[in-house]
Amino acid sequence: MIRPPSADAYAAARERLAALAKPTGALGRLEDAAAWVASCQGESPPRPLDRVRLTVLAGDHGVSHAGVSAYPREVTGAMVAAMVAGGSGANVLARQHGVAMQVLDVGVDGDLAALPAAVRRHHLRRSSGAIDREDALTPDEVRTALDTGGRIAAEEIDAGADLLLLGDLGIGNTTPAAALVAATFGVGAEEVTGRGTGVDDAALARKTHVVAAALSRSAVRVSDPVERLAALGSVDLAAGVGFLVAAARAGVPVLLDGIVTVAELAVAEDLEPGVVAWCAAGHRSTEPAQQLALDKLGLVPLLDLGLRLGEGTGALTALPVLRSAVLLLREMALLADLAPAG
Repeated sequence: MIRPPSADAYAAARERLAALAKPTGALGRLEDAAAWVASCQGESPPRPLDRVRLTVLAGDHGVSHAGVSAYPREVTGAMVAAMVAGGSGANVLARQHGVAMQVLDVGVDGDLAALPAAVRRHHLRRSSGAIDREDALTPDEVRTALDTGGRIAAEEIDAGADLLLLGDLGIGNTTPAAALVAATFGVGAEEVTGRGTGVDDAALARKTHVVAAALSRSAVRVSDPVERLAALGSVDLAAGVGFLVAAARAGVPVLLDGIVTVAELAVAEDLEPGVVAWCAAGHRSTEPAQQLALDKLGLVPLLDLGLRLGEGTGALTALPVLRSAVLLLREMALLADLAPAG
């Protein structure tokens, strides 16, 4: 159901890049980025990325009670409120780069009734199950979350987005993300578990144990992406998977953030092959699961700055690089058009 980006536009972009007034390959990976945008838009040179929209999916996670994060789960709701007020790091960068931004409570375990109804319009449940002891969701809840994520993406596309950014918000969310990456690619907990919000060695050991227990508990079921999300994911991560699938179906590119969105992509690609071609990695986070998934998916991130905030901040920071790549392909002179010296 997912058509690939245009091979003809990609080839035309590469031909134009080779003809620009510069040494061959002198723009490095900016050339790769520009050709990717051209292929997604189906034209070369591509249009400027003027209509960019960020969605941050917020949810809580049962594993947050197991000491896997440096912060209590109440921080999730507080950060949703901070985003609505415009005070988060993502808000700062979105304003700087002219990005329309929304935060949506998909599964926050808190009373957000004081916030605008638009923030809560896609709320599905309060938190998700503790994956080391129980399933995060039922399969029916996963399907509902996938459909919800698809509707969210469709809303953003209908609003005119030519590039979507996807972010995450939720204390404990790197734990189910790591478990999903491990289950998707068949590796152990030690290979994917990182420090998340910056936990100490003792908390890292607890987090690794939680991921290992979750993988052991669900081992016979994770070959199916829906069952994998039910056993190891969360309502917000499942919505993110649905978001990515819907964007790819509609032919709208997505710039990813960190470990959570890359874990969502790993499952989305398994659920519906072809999604990865419509996604670019904004940055390399400090989480080992993200690096493993990026390598498996064949994605090279635009930036490597040691970021681990989430919220879409890595994607927002990478956005000017992607925009620069497009403008260079569009506006740089061709070598053949330059007047001869002397």
